Amino acid sequence: MVDQLREDRQAHDGDVTTPGFQAVASARIGAWVDAGEAPRWARVPADLVSRAGYLMCRNVYGIELPRTVALGRRVRIAHQSGIVIHPHATIGDDCVIRQNVTLGAGSGKPETFRRQAPRIGNGVSIGAGCAIVGGVRVGDGANLGPNTTIMTNVPEGATVVDQQPRVLRIPTVR
Repeated sequence: MVDQLREDRQAHDGDVTTPGFQAVASARIGAWVDAGEAPRWARVPADLVSRAGYLMCRNVYGIELPRTVALGRRVRIAHQSGIVIHPHATIGDDCVIRQNVTLGAGSGKPETFRRQAPRIGNGVSIGAGCAIVGGVRVGDGANLGPNTTIMTNVPEGATVVDQQPRVLRIPTVR
């Protein structure tokens, strides 16, 4: 875990005060405790640090990254605010997540909730405002543009963008 945190710090430009690093560190520490890898004497303090960090990141920074997420190495959360990640999502190595991103389930049915977790490959760049919904797979090296909604699998190396905005001419009332 120490090596992963060191790599995460480097991915966040060496700055441990960034909200993104703090969210990733809280999730890693919680996963370390849950996996039973923490020494017995460190379990309670590490669990408290993880829970406090999660609450701080969720309530102050707006980054909801549960400790149950399968988090790859060197994941970078580039900006804070409005980030919600499914508790059973998988995020690969060297991914970048920007502000207002949602990795969520397609429905709230308890019997299908776990299966609806998105799986993000290695080296994926997720643009601001992107929503990845349901049990979809985003292939390695994909680039997801800002404000895209992903509801189907994305192939490896693909670039996904939203439709071009169109200008509507609305008559003004005088």
